[in-house]
Amino acid sequence: MTEQTKKADKAALTEARRPRGLIDRGAADIAATDAMIAAIRKSYELYGFEAVETPFFEYTDALGKFLPDLDRPNEGVFSFQDDDEQWLSLRYDLTAPLARYVAENYERLAKPYRSYRCGWVFRNEKPGPGRFRQFMQFDADTVGAGSVAADAEMCMMAADTLEALGVKRGDYVIKVNNRKVLDGVMEAIGLGGGEQAGRRLTVLRAIDKLDRLGLDGVRQLLGEGRKDESGDFTKGAGLAESQSSRLLGIIDAVSSALGASPVAGETLRDAFQTAIDKLDEMGPAAIGQLLRDETSGAPTADALDAAQARAVLDYLRTHYVSTDAAAPGDARRPWLDTSYASDALTFSTWRQSVGGSETGAQGIAELKELARIVRAAGYGPDRIRIDPSVVRGLEYYTGPVFEAELTFEVRDDKGQPVRFGSVGGGGRYDGLVGRFRGEETPATGFSIGVSRLFAALKAINSPIVAATKKVGPVVVLVMDRDQIAAYQALTARLRAAGIAAEMYLGEAGMNPQLKYADRRGSVCVVIQGSNEREKGEVAIKDLVAGAELAKGAKTLERDAYLALKEKAQIVVPEDNMVAAVKEILGRH
Repeated sequence: MTEQTKKADKAALTEARRPRGLIDRGAADIAATDAMIAAIRKSYELYGFEAVETPFFEYTDALGKFLPDLDRPNEGVFSFQDDDEQWLSLRYDLTAPLARYVAENYERLAKPYRSYRCGWVFRNEKPGPGRFRQFMQFDADTVGAGSVAADAEMCMMAADTLEALGVKRGDYVIKVNNRKVLDGVMEAIGLGGGEQAGRRLTVLRAIDKLDRLGLDGVRQLLGEGRKDESGDFTKGAGLAESQSSRLLGIIDAVSSALGASPVAGETLRDAFQTAIDKLDEMGPAAIGQLLRDETSGAPTADALDAAQARAVLDYLRTHYVSTDAAAPGDARRPWLDTSYASDALTFSTWRQSVGGSETGAQGIAELKELARIVRAAGYGPDRIRIDPSVVRGLEYYTGPVFEAELTFEVRDDKGQPVRFGSVGGGGRYDGLVGRFRGEETPATGFSIGVSRLFAALKAINSPIVAATKKVGPVVVLVMDRDQIAAYQALTARLRAAGIAAEMYLGEAGMNPQLKYADRRGSVCVVIQGSNEREKGEVAIKDLVAGAELAKGAKTLERDAYLALKEKAQIVVPEDNMVAAVKEILGRH
């Protein structure tokens, strides 16, 4: 064969390449993910949810135009036209297919209908670091319950699930907002009405990027638009500066007070001194009672404004602690539960921002009720926090929205700090099922981003993930090619005893077979040459002990070395093979 022919043949080969935005997974990752999914399933079932499964594909009109921005069906989703000329799309989440399923089976389902689903979803979007075109979600939804209690339950279940997965309290927070609050602000700045629906959605998606882009980036998207690092330009909502400032004000003021997105400026300096003076006059308990009354909605004769109240809270958090949270040796003095104060600050700021909007006022009232429920159940603001920065980018949300955020940092391979941020979210979507039924059907749900959360659990070495190291099968080596049937019989005997086993199917000799078993993660191999066969015996090589033996050849004491050598390879009668293999597997 000439050199030219070789080059031509090589050029004809198909290049092995993985599409952008997709990942391959090995056995270890799959096993760890399965363990994680089992823990989530257990948590969801503890709350009374049952399993259901829907197809990967749905009719495009059934999914709805909630993710795409333009008229073509494949903008944002992967779509194709079937032979009957109807458009089909890969599901972009698990919520829209559930809405179709509930509507199609409405009469036979017990309501409220409580279900969970786990599966792959697909986004036809520009991939990037941490942004994939295919990823796994695990959802739980309640359909047919309009009470805020259903939304509160989702938040509590999200917190419990993260802790069940090994995320420590203090390393996460469930942030809660209400779409109606932001809708109220948008009404107040002239973005109400059906003709402004497109701009409102652009605004929502811009604010939803706050964690990733920061306030400046969001401000650009609310205005004319933003150019990213690659030079791509994203058209903005076209708001005037005064409109953008009003929208960002609701996020800016409260978020900085509650420790969320930090905002530059020292606007509270004067208010702080005023608040301290008032604190000296009234005492911390009286200030706390004012804030508690603010949460419950009761009128107060001498209430602080938002800036003063925020400053007081900061001071109280530094110098006082709630009675039930006081620890031995804590220098702070006991005070009322600061969770009431935290919620009150948020609601106080929001009332000013929504103005006279009825929609905004309704959103605040719903959040007050949600806060009352979760606080009564023992979930403080360290676990579930009212937070105006939560928006959720999908259009179908109609009320409370929530996001599960990991707050800890880890170091990447280069030593740079990495924060995982949001690993799940959800909210109320009362109109989604109604698209099929012609009447509003209340629904709320929560979705965990399995792929993203898995990466975070690996980073903190969660027991759920760390304890699932994949062990390879016992490998029966093939020493004599004319004895394949005998080796297969040995393998079958192991499998019949419930031991994962395989007979080596390659063409290599003994040493390459041992290397193969090592790469598979096998604990031991079974060896039977002609000598063993004549005596009715098998040799069993403990690969783990063998590796320890090789590592300790120069460091182990003689007696320890000989004891380990005895364990590294044993010879037993064929009838004792299963028991011997089980004993070795049990050691490791």
